[in-house]
Amino acid sequence: MESQVIEVAYALDTFYFLVSGALVMWMAAGFSMLEAGLVRTKSTVEILIKNISLYSLACIMYMFIGYNIMYGDGLNSVIPGLSFFIGGDNSVEDVMGSGGDIYYSNMSDFFFQVVFVATAMSIVSGAVAERMKLWAFLAFAVFMTGIIYPMQGFWSWGGGWLSEIGYSDYAGSGIVHMTGAVAALAGVLLLGARKGKYGPNGEVNAIPGSNLPLATLGTFILWMGWFGFNGGSELKVSDIESANAVAQVFTNTNLAAAGGVMAALITTRLMYGKTDLTMGLNGALAGLVSITAEPLMPSPLLATIIGAIGGVIVVFSIIGLDKLKIDDPVGAISVHGTAGIWGVFAVLLSNPDASFVTQLIGIVAIFAFVFIASLIVWGILKALMGIRISAEEEYEGVDQSECGLEAYPEFTNK
Repeated sequence: MESQVIEVAYALDTFYFLVSGALVMWMAAGFSMLEAGLVRTKSTVEILIKNISLYSLACIMYMFIGYNIMYGDGLNSVIPGLSFFIGGDNSVEDVMGSGGDIYYSNMSDFFFQVVFVATAMSIVSGAVAERMKLWAFLAFAVFMTGIIYPMQGFWSWGGGWLSEIGYSDYAGSGIVHMTGAVAALAGVLLLGARKGKYGPNGEVNAIPGSNLPLATLGTFILWMGWFGFNGGSELKVSDIESANAVAQVFTNTNLAAAGGVMAALITTRLMYGKTDLTMGLNGALAGLVSITAEPLMPSPLLATIIGAIGGVIVVFSIIGLDKLKIDDPVGAISVHGTAGIWGVFAVLLSNPDASFVTQLIGIVAIFAFVFIASLIVWGILKALMGIRISAEEEYEGVDQSECGLEAYPEFTNK
């Protein structure tokens, strides 16, 4: 009877892991639709190519080297080990002999983790949109998904030094979201702004997205996928305590997004007398990012407040980056970076085991490593192949210069 219980629990937890991973994979569609809606028509095809390509590269590189860097045996708590290709799965004997300690398939773990890598890289895509060379972006994706993300991930989720000092980040406000935002920031600083975005006297010129219904659809897809992102991070669902925890995580994740939407919309209404849809969409995502570091322990009310604060923060962050002439077409750096930092600190509101010092150390360490490593890689790519398209190509649109296709040919004036 005990062996049957172990088998059923193993199958259930493995299945839950796989379904959660599939939900997170669906976020790739959300990023594609969101970014395609927030860029101009002439940049749509390239955004879509980037998103399907970066997802594919993330899967290959994480299988090749990234997973082993992040979860293999490290040389010490700072430097991970180096080995290639993922290993086999658990044997029946190992599972039964563990007495239930091994409760999901190794392959399900790989699948769940690899979609997180793709999420981090997707954040970069929108921030550098409309003026970066496609193959320079894909070259960076190789290093980001194979080395940079797994290296800092080893420090926390792989049992490295951040884990040892008590840094707490349940599903990755810092480990996933801030990491993607910081890599994007390094690229944007070297890349520069889109032509016409900023005037000579500090003016900020709006460059509207081409398809707000598509951007809204993308946001809803991301919102849905986040249930797998946070819920799957519980890792288990086969006992009463775990099942209740998963339900709490789903509830808090949903309410944080709702709080982020309303807070962002109210903020823009009070500031400008208008209700800005794009800020509302980013408010939802900021709320989701904010709760990701600790979606289990807050009460539903506190989760809503945490998300609402994220929704306010993201509005001021987007405005602030524009004043600094840091051009981010989709607001990714603010959504995932600024709100990600808030999310790491928001852990302190409900987790008594977390401390301000350890959370701060985690943020600084991840930010510094990812920014420096990304800046080096971007700089090398800039020197070797260039990372920015020409002014003429930018005027015509990256779809024509990089892809030779138009997303909406019927609507293009000839």
